[in-house]
Formats: sequence, C-alpha cells, structure tokens
Amino acid sequence: MHGALDGRRADRPLGRIEPRQPGRMTDTVLNLRGLRCPLPALKTRKALTRLASGDRLVIECTDPLSAIDIPNLLRETGDILEDNAETTGLFTFRIRKAGPPG
Repeated sequence: MHGALDGRRADRPLGRIEPRQPGRMTDTVLNLRGLRCPLPALKTRKALTRLASGDRLVIECTDPLSAIDIPNLLRETGDILEDNAETTGLFTFRIRKAGPPG
C-alpha cells in the first residue's frame, strides 16, 4: 500500500507545513488532501500569514472547489499565484507571498 486511505502520504502529514530551505526564502508544501471547502482556503490563508515576503507556498488538495476558492483568496490577500495544475484529481497551487503594500 502506497498511502493512507484518506489520501495522506506518509512523508507529508495532512495539513502540516514543511519548509524546504530553512534560513532563506523557502518553498513550503501544505498537504490539504481530503479536506473540503472551506478548509483548504482557510488553512491556506493561515499558512500565508506565517511566511515572509518572497517565500513560496505549494498547496496540494483534492477538493475541486479549491480551483475557485484559492485564486479568490489570493485576490483578497494580494499574494501571487505563480502556477496551478490539476492532475487526476490533485489540485496544486504555487503561491508567492507578496511584500507589504506600499
């Protein structure tokens, strides 16, 4: 068996933020697989508040509504959607944390 029945991968626990390059601008992966609206957007908003300007957040989720909710969230926060993709029910969003307004 390759993963848990709820879609979690052993190397990426559900909802846990995982920095990839500590000490400088980081890429962080947030595994939100199996969560339904509005949780992916709410957890994404919370994760963005913990990042520094220029850091990247990669969201992985399975809720089809996230294709609408995440871009709408980013219009509110001003953060930048660098890339998004959907592969066999997995929606991935690469977000760059914007700097402070001004």
